[in-house]
Amino acid sequence: MTFTNKAAGEMKERIAKLVGKRSAKELTVGTFHSFCVRSLRKHAEKAGLRSGFGICDSDDQLMAMKQALRDLQIPDTDLQPNVCVSQISLLKNRLITPRALRASGDKHDIRMSDVFERYNQGLRASGVLDFDDLLLYMVKLIEDPDILTAFRKQYRYLFVDEYQDTNGPQYEIVRQIGTKHQNVCVVGDDDQSIYGWRGADVSKILNFEKDFAKATVVRLEMNYRSTPEIIAGANAVIRNNRQRHDKALRSAAKSGEPINVQRLDDEESEALFVVEDIKQRQWESKCGYGQFAILFRTAVQPRLFEMRLRSEGIPYNLVGGMSFFDRKEVRDILSFLKLVANPADELSLLRVINTPPRGIGATSVERMLAVAMETRSSLPEVIRSGEAHTTIKPSVVNAGGRFLDTMDSLRASLEESDLVTFVKRLIRVVGYETELQRCYKDKATRAKRWEAVTEIMNMAEIHQRKSSDPSLQRFLEDVTLNSNEEDDKDVTDSHRLTMMTLHSAKGLEFGEVYIVGVEEGLIPHAKTIKEKDVDEERRLAYVGITRAERRLTLSCVKSRARRGQRAAVLPSRFIYEMRGKDTPQELIDRAELEFGDRPPEAKPAQKKKSGKKSPRKATRKKKIPKVPPSHTHQGRGLTGGSI
Repeated sequence: MTFTNKAAGEMKERIAKLVGKRSAKELTVGTFHSFCVRSLRKHAEKAGLRSGFGICDSDDQLMAMKQALRDLQIPDTDLQPNVCVSQISLLKNRLITPRALRASGDKHDIRMSDVFERYNQGLRASGVLDFDDLLLYMVKLIEDPDILTAFRKQYRYLFVDEYQDTNGPQYEIVRQIGTKHQNVCVVGDDDQSIYGWRGADVSKILNFEKDFAKATVVRLEMNYRSTPEIIAGANAVIRNNRQRHDKALRSAAKSGEPINVQRLDDEESEALFVVEDIKQRQWESKCGYGQFAILFRTAVQPRLFEMRLRSEGIPYNLVGGMSFFDRKEVRDILSFLKLVANPADELSLLRVINTPPRGIGATSVERMLAVAMETRSSLPEVIRSGEAHTTIKPSVVNAGGRFLDTMDSLRASLEESDLVTFVKRLIRVVGYETELQRCYKDKATRAKRWEAVTEIMNMAEIHQRKSSDPSLQRFLEDVTLNSNEEDDKDVTDSHRLTMMTLHSAKGLEFGEVYIVGVEEGLIPHAKTIKEKDVDEERRLAYVGITRAERRLTLSCVKSRARRGQRAAVLPSRFIYEMRGKDTPQELIDRAELEFGDRPPEAKPAQKKKSGKKSPRKATRKKKIPKVPPSHTHQGRGLTGGSI
């Protein structure tokens, strides 16, 4: 079991080299979600599903949520659809049902339970599952004693990678299948559990020895990436978390530079310093910009860095922009394909019912949905029998009927041709190239949009060539599972600097890393400070620190704009923790930086019982980075030094 298709692919290759390709094919290797899809397809009836169920992506989920809120007459201003999707996903990952949520008696929880139920009903009506449902239905499936016995017989040995990221349903799948034979091996690091906000439960890895009493623990403490200075800083921070396995990383690398800390006047000064320092370092080392990364806590921070990088002509890649699967034309074509594979898929039908325009406007769609809800019918059923409903114009009924007939005709021809030929035929039959010509008059823009459409044809060709049993349904499964996988992207480029959030950086490494905005309110985030729960933020800082191979720079500011007002800010408590008394003196020079006021709850690095003046102040020195003559700091008043 893995968490990304990329990791699964690498494991398959390594296993094949160890045991041979023929034996490797006997193993089941994949993500939790792909394992659940295959199992649910095989035992759909036992799981209470139709065999041709679809899988909805994040955009489909949002559409279903908006419809659920409309059905309940809850305005978007009252409950935001994207927030509701996130909350319900978290509830599912914690195995909390609508009934259990309602039982709390809280007014908001009762309302959310209604939304939860209506959202689920909408998915079932469309014959689709969301990603969380794949796990939940698998848990439900193995409640059947015969099914569970069959799984235990087939899978006597379980290996799980990145175990610290498992959520409630994933844990149940491992526990139920693995508990009989006790042949369970997991690899993980509780100090890198940073996805609690989307359901990961660090207690699962912390309690592994309790769940599997015969477990042997092997500590992997040697780090082959970072210098001793960087590792010492990471250890100094993470040891402040109480709920963790006792361990301390050791570096296999040679000694390098101290961790560099800079406190600047404001966010503009911070962006100026970081970009100038990167330019200087690149100029001195002659290495590519791909060796550098700027990491930040929140998605709004990179704006000033982008402006500065552009003005200096430094190429960069901002991770987290629009995904290929978020493009309108890609979603449109995939919706047509989903509708062919699953005629009950109302979410896909709603997306393309008037693409290209067929005279079925938004008002007509709303009326049809109202009729469907009133008569407890599906949207296709309403369209088929629409003549009986006076609220829907005959022209709309006829247009909708013709469109459904086209989909039926395509579905009937599916067995007559291979997948690539079918995809090309569908694009031609629905007139999508003409639609792009209508929407985009600029030739270059139109060509770029069409390029994305042809990429779907390319994906179909790859699936057809590599799959042992290619089909439209399996192709859509692969596409949907990949489209939801943020961690599977190749985000590095040897010629471009990388900018990304700390969460996105997990699993990556860079020669030189700049973590910006290391302040109270950003890292740790203000919400976690308010809730007095900063452990996951500390793990996030730990992950960020250990992305650096040779050099790490932390930056913070004296004041930052917040809600249109200039506000004074304090350095993060994590900086002070790095300067703790237990940090080896020979690795961390603690005599170079003094910040003044400490953040709330951050203990002083070293208290002197005698009350004598600390020798640090007598030996303190400034460390101003050198820059090429044409790039000075214009007297911005930088203060900084090494830890």
